[in-house]
Amino acid sequence: MKKRPVMEFGNTSLSAVSYLCLIAFGVVVLLLLQNQYWRGENGHASLQTLSQAIKEQERINAEQIYTNNLLRADVQDLKSGLSAIEEHARLDLGLIKSGETFVQLSNAPVTYSRTPVATDAEETVEVIDEPLTAP
Repeated sequence: MKKRPVMEFGNTSLSAVSYLCLIAFGVVVLLLLQNQYWRGENGHASLQTLSQAIKEQERINAEQIYTNNLLRADVQDLKSGLSAIEEHARLDLGLIKSGETFVQLSNAPVTYSRTPVATDAEETVEVIDEPLTAP
């Protein structure tokens, strides 16, 4: 009888089949760990989502810091002098000093129509080419 080939590993001896099973088990464990990394709850996809959320929150924080700085400067102006109070009264409340002239400009959109507004024959305007003469 022939003996099967035996591979020696340290003090113990493993057969070739056992050695291949050990390698296959290692590959399966590695694949499971890779799957957990790429698709798992705290894996790579989750990391990308969190990184994007952090960038968005940092952008929002920067905007809020800018707004807060403007408000701090506004509060400081209101505490220090009357010019800021007067400016707010003019812009927000529409107050006018005595002796000033108030002019209000409208920024409503202007619309034009190519169709005549009047629909009755009596309301239409006739164009006359005669020059106007003074009576």
